[in-house]
Amino acid sequence: MRPFELTLAEAADAMAKGALSPVELTASVLERIDAVEERLGAYVAVAGEAAHEAATLAEREIAAGRHRGPLHGIPFGLKDLIDVAGLPTTASSRVRASHVAQTDSAVTKRLFDAGAVLLGKTHTHEFAYGLTTPQTRNAWDPGRIAGGSSGGSAVAVAAGAATFALGTDTGGSIRVPAALNGVVGLKPTYDLISRQGVTSLSWSLDHVGPLTRTVRDAALVLSALTGRDAESPAGSGGARPGYVLPQEGDLTGLRIGVPVNYYFDRVSPDVEAAVRRALARMSNLGAELVEVEIPMARYVQAIQWGLMVPEATAYHERALRSVPELYGPDIRVLLEAGELMSAGDYLRAQRARALMREAWGRLLDEVDVIAAPTVPMTAVVAGQDAVEWPDGTTESVSDAYVRLSAPANITGIPALTLPVGRDQAGLPIGMQLMGPPMGEALVLRAGHAYEADRDQRGEPAAMG
Repeated sequence: MRPFELTLAEAADAMAKGALSPVELTASVLERIDAVEERLGAYVAVAGEAAHEAATLAEREIAAGRHRGPLHGIPFGLKDLIDVAGLPTTASSRVRASHVAQTDSAVTKRLFDAGAVLLGKTHTHEFAYGLTTPQTRNAWDPGRIAGGSSGGSAVAVAAGAATFALGTDTGGSIRVPAALNGVVGLKPTYDLISRQGVTSLSWSLDHVGPLTRTVRDAALVLSALTGRDAESPAGSGGARPGYVLPQEGDLTGLRIGVPVNYYFDRVSPDVEAAVRRALARMSNLGAELVEVEIPMARYVQAIQWGLMVPEATAYHERALRSVPELYGPDIRVLLEAGELMSAGDYLRAQRARALMREAWGRLLDEVDVIAAPTVPMTAVVAGQDAVEWPDGTTESVSDAYVRLSAPANITGIPALTLPVGRDQAGLPIGMQLMGPPMGEALVLRAGHAYEADRDQRGEPAAMG
């Protein structure tokens, strides 16, 4: 097995045993980037020389007995909304063409403190305002979309062009591309991970989280991102335990909520079948499947857009007035639409969000986690704008992809997506597990149990 094919946990274990060095691993991943980047377009920029220097330093530290933990010497990609001192944060936009970050973001600092090796910045849909990431192509079929907005991060991980990556999630932007590219993506509880130094799309919906090839890897990255830090802002710091997962996949006593409405409405047959097979496996592992009704489902889209659109427009107010021509047409029209929304509309969306949080809180008193499809369909062909469902409903691709992921952003609860099969075209299918606030350990445990039972090793996409 070539080093770039190793999962984070496998690479960390090999390094701890002296069977692999950070320099060997980083060189292998950089070679993989060279081999696939022209086809996939995952990276805005690759910092190969700096990565090699960081890997060499990590190798020396480990050899000297100064091992910082499982991320030490592990190469990663960073969504280009996240600041790294001295590097551009372009947000994949001409608006930010001359921007250079002055300081590291909070999450960058945590990863550097853990000894991780930065490979480069990965593409996002411009300013994270979209669900396709048009610059980047799907790791399993370059003729299909990567998903967004963290498409570059998901594709890099799926292709073995990063051992792990960070993304952001405002309406599904970690989970959607993770599901479409067959990797694991975690949107943590709102404010669990600091957003300091991360370009905002919608500050009350934004989350930062990891994309990895296995659930165990996601737990390792989350542990590094949520450790003790006295300087962290309220709600994101303090002493937190690592997310340690059991070796076995026993789910005895876990109550899994299976929605009877909303989440299986307008979902492709392949996606529904794969998720229901996964639920059957989890039942065999001891979980109790409980039918649940999703509250306030008819209001999800209105609340999501009612919060996101005005907040995004407020963030971009100055640039939209001074350099509107530098925005892509799809982003500019959304930002201009936000100027037409009233304060009353925004306040009504905030009130509805509060009611939805309360309703989901009651629901998650009845079950431990809720399981559902991550997205209603696999990756569509690049350039496809809409999907028509058997009931005659026509839905835009972006609305379809955000539909099942938005509730976790509105309510702020943790949501994990993991691969649970392929469709008839061989494209990955994802299932998401949602838990109560600060319930990351629950969703990680449930996801890992399924992963271990299937013996899913997290191999990268087969691209040669």
